Amino acid sequence: MAIRKPRGTQDFLPEQMIHWHYIEQRMREICKVYGFNEIRTPAFEETKLFLRGIGETTDVVQKEMYTFTTGDDGGSSFTLRPENTASAVRAYLENKVYGKEGLTKWYYMGPMFRHDKPQAGRYRQFHQFGAEVLGSQSPVVDSEVICMVVQLLKDFGLKDLNVEVNSVGCPTCRPVYREKLIAFFEPKKEQLCSDCQERLYKNPLRILDCKNETCKSLSVGAPEIHEHLCEECHDHFEELKTYLTAANVQYTLNPRLVRGLDYYTKTAFEVQYTPLGAQSAVAGGGRYDGLVEELDGPHTPAIGFAMGMERLLLALEKQNLLPEPTVEPSVFVVALGDAAKVEAFKICQALHDEYITVEMDGQGKSMKAQLKYANKINAKYVIILGDDELARKEAIIRFMDTSEQKIIKLNNVITFIKEQINDLNIKRLIQSNYERPKYYKECLDTSVDKLLKQPEHIIKLIELSALSKIYKDKSLDKDTID
Repeated sequence: MAIRKPRGTQDFLPEQMIHWHYIEQRMREICKVYGFNEIRTPAFEETKLFLRGIGETTDVVQKEMYTFTTGDDGGSSFTLRPENTASAVRAYLENKVYGKEGLTKWYYMGPMFRHDKPQAGRYRQFHQFGAEVLGSQSPVVDSEVICMVVQLLKDFGLKDLNVEVNSVGCPTCRPVYREKLIAFFEPKKEQLCSDCQERLYKNPLRILDCKNETCKSLSVGAPEIHEHLCEECHDHFEELKTYLTAANVQYTLNPRLVRGLDYYTKTAFEVQYTPLGAQSAVAGGGRYDGLVEELDGPHTPAIGFAMGMERLLLALEKQNLLPEPTVEPSVFVVALGDAAKVEAFKICQALHDEYITVEMDGQGKSMKAQLKYANKINAKYVIILGDDELARKEAIIRFMDTSEQKIIKLNNVITFIKEQINDLNIKRLIQSNYERPKYYKECLDTSVDKLLKQPEHIIKLIELSALSKIYKDKSLDKDTID
């Protein structure tokens, strides 16, 4: 049998990568707006990082980690990262970032690994986009992080978002609540699933997050954490809600929201996209004020979130919100004869130097087959070279949209193609950016030829491209464009 990819993994082919590049670009844009900088951490870490950082009673550590030993250093144990917060904190400490002034605001995106049950939007190698803020305990920061997540999802066009928030307390008030939960579940211990029976005395809060239907029913009427918060946690949570309301973020309180990792303190949140059904959570996170200390660093309050990128793509696909691929103007060079092939190769390299997409035949195809291939790849212009053209030091330029042809001196081919593509790009800019401020209307009424001769208008068009996202004046529509 042929070798196949491991279960729960995917191959991403070029047509799929278009969508990945799209969401990655939007993610980087939102992070720039909110002041986050990108980091990258190793795909595997020492196993003890996740044992201490995530928590030994979590499902991730107990059931889902890919752990292996090496033959060096006495058989050191390493684990493919199941999440990136612990790795980010390790990088924060190892590189002594905590000694610098101000907040540390990082984001990341990349593959994570969990031995989970594969299903729609859920894989064993999956990708996360996430962000961390280290150095502040203010609920303002919590609110800002939630706002960033909501803004990103709305910018993608997603509606029916449900933001759930909770406070999971802190080391001061959580022990009291923990004892209350143990007292509540102890009489029902034998009815709990085997996992929850083990969790009962180690981390009873995790019982509230159990997906087993029996455990869900047994937890009805359980004490709620918000009833047992200390004054500091209570005030923090109330401020969080005040800021979310001020930002017009619609949210619901979910006292059962504890998230799946042990490092959370105070704020916990989740953003759900209800059309996804059972796997509706597209992003989630919370505050982890004790994690840096747990990993032998100084006291450093922090908050972060992670978003499943496959889950996001699934949601965008369900709502037909993924963009159609943009066909960039490209060139194909048809060469007939050995001497023409050498000249065609020189032209290709000259166009490559100008960062213009260009190809030539490498399979010895006929002229008809080459033109057919050029049409297949949506080439905008075809440069035709043969012995006769070389003798006259000319080239034939075919405009594929109209089948018109033009003879150009060989030494002018590169300049001619550059001008054609610049013209085309300006036309596309005008036609695509129809949500624009009224004071840019003069650009619409100016021919492309004239624009090329008026640098001030080109500058306006560049500004227009950047400002069109800010000034949403729809009084000008496509029908007004020449």
